Amino acid sequence: MCDLDHHGKAFGFLVDVPEIRALIEDTQRVTERLSDNAARAAALKPTFARLLAADDWLPDEFARPDHTSRMGGGIGQYALYRAEDGSLCLFSLVVPAGASTPVHDHLAWGLVGIYRGAQLDTTYARLDDGRDPDRATLQVSSEQTVQKGGFYALLPPDGDIHYVKTVSDTPSVSIHLLANDTACVWRHTFDPGAGTVTPFRSGYSNVKCKDEEGR
Repeated sequence: MCDLDHHGKAFGFLVDVPEIRALIEDTQRVTERLSDNAARAAALKPTFARLLAADDWLPDEFARPDHTSRMGGGIGQYALYRAEDGSLCLFSLVVPAGASTPVHDHLAWGLVGIYRGAQLDTTYARLDDGRDPDRATLQVSSEQTVQKGGFYALLPPDGDIHYVKTVSDTPSVSIHLLANDTACVWRHTFDPGAGTVTPFRSGYSNVKCKDEEGR
């Protein structure tokens, strides 16, 4: 059952269903037991797949576009679980039909999967050494169309820079498990054509970051 008392709650289970609890508990166990991020992601695949396959656990309010978000394009980013120490988060990302995210990074390992709709994922390789914080030389390294139930791992530094575009007729909803508080950490957007890098914090659509509380 969903946690119907999540309004005003910023941490812990903002949506409380058995599949999310199982994933978070498995992630905590795997993180303690394994030190290699690729091994952690591989170990979590069965539990993550079960979350994506389960029906009707995501409330409608966490599956709709947000036309006031910092991501632009009507993209909504909704926290489903957040560790108060910033070590882990689970969120839904809603991208309207035909819309794309900016090219961005995550700065954490994790898993990304499709719960509804379909997305084209375009990943970039960084060719420069990263010494200039304002510049980056990027090259497309892979493209894949991810359908409902499909997912992939994020393992920085390789493969951490990408953008997604909804290629279904309805908004896509993807579920992200990441080893940071993704929407509240300062990360980066990239303009591959211009070669520029811009500091970026996306924010969540449903809760505030710690330093924004009380505003």
